[in-house]
Amino acid sequence: MRADLDKEPGDVAVMFDDVARRYDLMNDLMTFGQVRAWRKAVIAAIDPQPGERILDLAAGTGTSSEPLAQAGAIAFPTDLSLGMLSEGRRRYPDLRFVAGDALALPFADDSFDAVTISYGLRNVQDTCAGLAELLRVTKPGGRLVVCEFSTPTWMPFRTLYRWYMNHVMPRFRAVSSNAPAYDYLVESILAWPDQHTLADMMNDVGWQRVQWKNLTGGIVAMHRGWAE
Repeated sequence: MRADLDKEPGDVAVMFDDVARRYDLMNDLMTFGQVRAWRKAVIAAIDPQPGERILDLAAGTGTSSEPLAQAGAIAFPTDLSLGMLSEGRRRYPDLRFVAGDALALPFADDSFDAVTISYGLRNVQDTCAGLAELLRVTKPGGRLVVCEFSTPTWMPFRTLYRWYMNHVMPRFRAVSSNAPAYDYLVESILAWPDQHTLADMMNDVGWQRVQWKNLTGGIVAMHRGWAE
């Protein structure tokens, strides 16, 4: 289940190929640097331990995976975009980059102590199937951390946020190497389910003890669940 934005998985991958080199810079600009604080919150929620195997899905250039490796975990940054993976290998040659589709992960059952995906779940064509596939590769007792754009909880802030998305975000087209990518970004964020709905989807596919934490007033929500 996801909003139909007329994008096939291959189309999304090619779109991200085109923005790979400037992707992290644009994320910093568009979020006024907040993405760095969100990334730290995700790492704290994952709580990587030395020797743990951790799947970082939709890892892009590996910026989210490097702190996992620095903590002593064995990180597997995985992405459908070959352009992102190529840029990631250039930046972080010691990481184990893997090309993989979220709906058919190239890993055996019960492979990981933890799995995580940040700002990528909304790009998966079938959200529930993607969550189920993450559960398949997670060991019993393992954990999932999802960080995704969400719905601000305070109505005045929500109104301001939607104004920003509709009127300010489109201006980034001018400095983007792929302007349609930023149109898609806005559309996919505004169409994404709210915190409660995503939690229900996680429960429905078998994740246990699902909980979430709002970041920056709900612009982003971090959901957690456990495999049993």
